[in-house]
Amino acid sequence: MKIKTDQFGEIEFEEKNIINFKNGILGFENLKKYLLISEDDGIFFWLVSVEEPEIIFPLFAINVIQDDFKNVEDYEPYGIVKFDKDPANITVNLKSPVYINQNINKGFQKILDREDYQVDYQLFIKQ
Repeated sequence: MKIKTDQFGEIEFEEKNIINFKNGILGFENLKKYLLISEDDGIFFWLVSVEEPEIIFPLFAINVIQDDFKNVEDYEPYGIVKFDKDPANITVNLKSPVYINQNINKGFQKILDREDYQVDYQLFIKQ
């Protein structure tokens, strides 16, 4: 199978690589099938919609910045990244993480009812 994106060009994949989101992603509930892509030596992941390849969510592995983050068994939490021209203003949403289990190709998003998890967690420290 193949999809074409502006960001990554043509992506070839197999059906077994699709991560299924039963309820979609908030605001994109109609999109259920995604590919999780990483770049060599990159710190970000990319969640690419198979149904609408122009929809791509940049992700960051939350356990890299918070090892005590609320985990769900066998699922890795990722925060959706909000980019900015100034790297010091790049943020990660810890309030509504995307959980992915790559072994069974399932994912979901959950809003966490905790005040210490920010919607706009500063990824890089300003100097």
